[in-house]
Amino acid sequence: MLETGSPAPDMTLEDTEGQAVRLSDYRGGRAVLVYFMRSTSCPVCNRHVQDLVRRRDELAADDVQVLVAVPEDRREAAAWKARRQIPFPVLLGRRGTPHEMFGLTRKVFGSLQQSGSVLIDSQGIVRHAHGATMPTSGYDMKGIIAAVRSLRTHA
Repeated sequence: MLETGSPAPDMTLEDTEGQAVRLSDYRGGRAVLVYFMRSTSCPVCNRHVQDLVRRRDELAADDVQVLVAVPEDRREAAAWKARRQIPFPVLLGRRGTPHEMFGLTRKVFGSLQQSGSVLIDSQGIVRHAHGATMPTSGYDMKGIIAAVRSLRTHA
């Protein structure tokens, strides 16, 4: 998992349309919050995404772009995004899963995909990094809000 205060690696992911999404494209502009779902079928993760949808105006006011990373393939991810009417880009790994690229692995004999979140400021520095094996612990909104507030002091 990435460390808070460290430079974020320049990773290239794909969205559900097959377009490349480079984290470095946001540098000098907006901060990026990447929420990593355990699975699009995880009811807990879906509640977390819905909370992000409810908070989208608040996050946008702080100049934070939300991205949702899923371990499914493009077809499944696109269907989930459309069915749930997700307003954020939904990302997939180009090789492997986005989770693996950020250090979120599969635990408990490979049966549970870790979930979590990473907030990267507009200069490419990790301001929040949280991961968990249990889905109920993978969404640290208090930590995210504190990190977003701290962006104001780092601007």
